[in-house]
Amino acid sequence: MTALAADAAAPASSGAPAFDAAQEQGGGLRGWWRDMVALAAPVWRPVVRVLSMATGLGWGVIATTAAAGIAGAVLGWAELQAIAWIGLAMLVVCAVFLVGRTGYEARLDVSRSRVVVGEAAFGVLELRNPTRRALLPVQVELPVGKGKAPFSVPRLAPGASFDADFRIPTHKRTVLQVGPITAVRGDPLGVLARVVTWSDPMDLFVHPRTVPMDGSSSGFLQDLEGLPTSKLSNSDMSFHALREYIPGDDVRHVHWMSSARTGQLLVRQFEETRRSHLAISLSLNQAEYAHEDELELGISVAGSLGLHAIRENKQLSVLVQGAALPTKSGKRFLDSLSGLTPTDPRRGSMVDLALQTGTAVPDASVAILVCGSFVTPTEVRRAASQIPIGVRIVAVYCTPGAAVTRRTIGDIVILSVGDLADLPQAMRRIVA
Repeated sequence: MTALAADAAAPASSGAPAFDAAQEQGGGLRGWWRDMVALAAPVWRPVVRVLSMATGLGWGVIATTAAAGIAGAVLGWAELQAIAWIGLAMLVVCAVFLVGRTGYEARLDVSRSRVVVGEAAFGVLELRNPTRRALLPVQVELPVGKGKAPFSVPRLAPGASFDADFRIPTHKRTVLQVGPITAVRGDPLGVLARVVTWSDPMDLFVHPRTVPMDGSSSGFLQDLEGLPTSKLSNSDMSFHALREYIPGDDVRHVHWMSSARTGQLLVRQFEETRRSHLAISLSLNQAEYAHEDELELGISVAGSLGLHAIRENKQLSVLVQGAALPTKSGKRFLDSLSGLTPTDPRRGSMVDLALQTGTAVPDASVAILVCGSFVTPTEVRRAASQIPIGVRIVAVYCTPGAAVTRRTIGDIVILSVGDLADLPQAMRRIVA
């Protein structure tokens, strides 16, 4: 056994020098390659940088130049070699136009970062030359959402500035990213282009339309203050009944006249009241809306009701599929509405959203279910069954062009709203 171990160890010992030699040879090859790359860096780095600035036309010139140069060298055609030299000279000349710094100072100012859909946002783009030399003309682009607005900046003398006013029309509720300011500096032929970015992008919130809920239209919220529940309490505002005195009861609630008449102590019992808490369930399920206008009307309805509750200092919870919207301030609430998009039907229906609402806001006094015309009355009943008992439930169907109607299914009040301006009238019918 010892001899076998010794024989097995011998090849490993004898092969070690060979392995070291191979490792040294490999390291030498890698070192040689690093040296070659370092020596060629002054050549290939500018080439790579120029290639990164090539436009579509530029890549065509590069491909033609390379193909002509290779074919001319292989076939020995002087004409192809001449084409290759002309293309190379064109690339060099075009690259000269990109040499130098673009030393502008840029400022982007949008007067209002929040507008209502249909309103226009106005802003100013300013470029200033802070250097001691004149700056050549440059083409500036301002991204707005998925589009770009071009501006032609003329030659600027030292210390000179260029101002341009712009207007952003808004046709739909959204969140637009404005900026950053981008300068495209290129050659006259459009072969190469150098892109420089200034400033930081900013968000423009396009809020949904809302309608004020003033006067009698807001009575449905005012009537919720001190709304009695089915829970009984020993001390509250809404009188319920009399019961026998139990040691420990507050003597201030003893009903002395009834006690004297019956010969035993009787105390008042009250119905427990709850503070007004409005819960709005806004379904974003695209399968529940006939078209986009229904969803936009639904968002505007939820926004109007929620904004009124915030202004009246009511407790408010607004939920959509999988999320609760911020309701601490009207600004943040409307900002969150601006970014809402339809959700996939697999993310939950109105019934699922009602279950989410009942779990998250069990102490709500009123739950308003905002949905589209494709939600059936059966689904409304199923959704209402997910809300805790004692919560008043109102379902609002958003169907553009429909007349304002009110009907009931059991304890559920169902409203149809065809126009945002009809919402105050519809709310008045809740307490009718």
